[in-house]
Amino acid sequence: MAAGPASCGSRALCRPLLLTLWILTFACDACKQVILHVPSELHAEKFIGRVNLKDCFKSANLIHSSDPDFQILEDGSVYTTNAVLLSPGQRHFTIWLFNTVSQEGRAISVLLEGPAEVLNKRHPEKVLSRAKRRWAPIPCSMQENSLGPFPLFLQQLTAFATTPDGYTPEYPLPLIIKIEDENDNYPIFTETTYSFTVFENCRVGSSVGQVCATDADEPDTMHTRLRYSILEQHPSPPTVFTMHPTTGVITTTSSQLDRELIDTYQLKIKVQDMDGQYFGLQTTATCIITIGDVNDNLPTFTRTSYVTSVDENTVDVEILRLTIQDKDLVNSPNWRANYTILKGNENGNFKIVTDPQTNEGILCVVKPLDFEERQQVTLQIGVVNEAPYTREASGRSPMSTATVTVTVRNQDEGPECIPPAQTVRIRENAPAGTRSNGYKAVDPETRSSSGIRYRKLSDPRGWVTVDEDSGSITVSRNLDREAETVRNSIYNITVLALDADGRSCSGTLGIVLEDVNDNGPFIPRQTVVICKSTMTYREIVAVDPDEPVNGPPFDFRLESSDSEVLRMWRLNRINDTATRLSYQNDPSFGSYVVPIRVTDRLGLSTITSLNVIVCDCITENDCTTRSGERTGNAEVRLGPWAILAILLGIALLFCILFTLVCGVSGAGKQQKALPDDLAQQNLIVSNTEAPGDDRVYSTNAFTSQTVGASGQGTLGTLGSGIKSGGQETIEMVKGQQTLDTCRGAGYHRHTLDPCRGGALETDNYRYAYSEWHNLTPHCLGEESIRGHTLIKN
Repeated sequence: MAAGPASCGSRALCRPLLLTLWILTFACDACKQVILHVPSELHAEKFIGRVNLKDCFKSANLIHSSDPDFQILEDGSVYTTNAVLLSPGQRHFTIWLFNTVSQEGRAISVLLEGPAEVLNKRHPEKVLSRAKRRWAPIPCSMQENSLGPFPLFLQQLTAFATTPDGYTPEYPLPLIIKIEDENDNYPIFTETTYSFTVFENCRVGSSVGQVCATDADEPDTMHTRLRYSILEQHPSPPTVFTMHPTTGVITTTSSQLDRELIDTYQLKIKVQDMDGQYFGLQTTATCIITIGDVNDNLPTFTRTSYVTSVDENTVDVEILRLTIQDKDLVNSPNWRANYTILKGNENGNFKIVTDPQTNEGILCVVKPLDFEERQQVTLQIGVVNEAPYTREASGRSPMSTATVTVTVRNQDEGPECIPPAQTVRIRENAPAGTRSNGYKAVDPETRSSSGIRYRKLSDPRGWVTVDEDSGSITVSRNLDREAETVRNSIYNITVLALDADGRSCSGTLGIVLEDVNDNGPFIPRQTVVICKSTMTYREIVAVDPDEPVNGPPFDFRLESSDSEVLRMWRLNRINDTATRLSYQNDPSFGSYVVPIRVTDRLGLSTITSLNVIVCDCITENDCTTRSGERTGNAEVRLGPWAILAILLGIALLFCILFTLVCGVSGAGKQQKALPDDLAQQNLIVSNTEAPGDDRVYSTNAFTSQTVGASGQGTLGTLGSGIKSGGQETIEMVKGQQTLDTCRGAGYHRHTLDPCRGGALETDNYRYAYSEWHNLTPHCLGEESIRGHTLIKN
């Protein structure tokens, strides 16, 4: 093996690099070896396999192949760059992995194997000698920005080895040249002008902001080690800011920042590489720092006292503007003022607001002032900012105050209606023409009522007149305390008072009507119900529209000359306004008139005719809904369903009659045709044997009620016979005529109540047998009786 001359920019530099390369070469043997099986002939740019580079060296940033016929990509893919013929059947090359920063490297040995028989037949001894040899390039470097001369010689490498028969087992290797960095780039700020804000009066060491710069030279070298500093501060000292040399953070060095003195600072800042050494490269930038405002200045009145005036009875007018001074930032909460009236506005006559444009306090009158009451008002007004004061610990009061003296100017006013509501007292039975005091208004200037005229504005009943000069009232009609327009015994009228100039005021005159005993007590509820089965009495309550002094206790008495009323009813006192009405001697159901006299404590009385209903009921509502039936005075009426039930009953009776006729005629006889007017006939059941108690029997299981008796029973159909004995007659009355047609004295009425399930009810009347016998031919006709009467034993 022969080695040609090798040169670098510096022999002293090449020796250590060459030593490092040989050390790395021996270290790379321990990485790994990769065997790829390929054909004997490989075309150019052909993919032949992939090598896992990360397993060997993860931080490599330079990949190099020792064989120029093969190219390795970053993902480990191996491609041919030229056509390759594996003449001995094998080929070996090395993949170099370098990290140019840390100057570390690794090597991967790649063995390409063709068909095995070719390798075994040709030069088997060469395979061993080739596998043992390893070549590596000599590292070298050069300085960037070199001045030449160009072309600049860096290194030559001409070492190679051959076999005796001329076989060359190695291939030329690439030469890696490292460019040495030179400090040829200036550090650059990320911004040409920085803007920061810090509040005034902040503590020492408060952070203002941070600046930053970059350098394009090689990182982690002196060329990129930067230092920050402040070159200038404007306004000039004292210096109130400092900058951290490595981080670029700007902080305060004083707690006396005052926005009202200096609101903006401008700094000229510098960044320099080479760790700030004098020969390092540097760049400057501008930093503008704005001082933020805090409420460290109180608003103060420009004057401690003010004087103003206002006319009496004036409202919603501006009377004064108060000015203040505040050094804080204009139109900020630290500058805007809030005004307060501290003293002198106990009656609420004044109000003060802030003018948003000028920050002045506007003092206004919101409630009229009265010169006759107060001629001068002194106000104490305070002012603070919207934002709280930040220096309260200084012991200074956070509120500034001023005194305002307001003079009330007198005006020629109209009459005053004070108080607005006045009263007079008059007896309710006072005769027409009775005179009384009226409403009085006064002149606020003279405090008298002279020269004031009066006029009536409202008088709901027209009971009084008002004298124009004096305001007194005169009764023109009878006064009634119990009238609807009187509330709590007070009758109100409205009076207008006018002065000579037409100025006016109005007030209310309440006429208190003193009660007289002009109303007797009476019973408001004039109809009462007594459910005989559950009660024996009712409570009666009386009322008196007069005042209690003319009212109870009441005296209740039965006021009747009828001895029957006195025998049947009795009154028992309960309290001053109520009595108990109870019945005696078991009265029958019905309605009774009971006159009762009620007398008040002064002897004035009234008679109320009380309508008392004695009813067969449990509750009063039961009697109210069916009062006629319960008291025995009801008039029975047929509804549509009752009429329909009657018609159906009549039709059923026709069928029964038809059956009876057929039965009497006998089975062997020919059936006789029914009369043509059968459809117009009604069936009536009567007892013709004796004038005993009349009974009404129902067909189809209707209720049967005996007149004058309380018992009830149920019968079967008519055809089954009547078990009471005696002779009964079934009469067919021609047409729609019934006994109701011949209604007269003592007539027995039969009805069906549709609301009570078809039950038959009868009136409490009876016929004598002779009357019934005489009445029947007249009402029904002899022909009808002869032709349509059946006797049943």
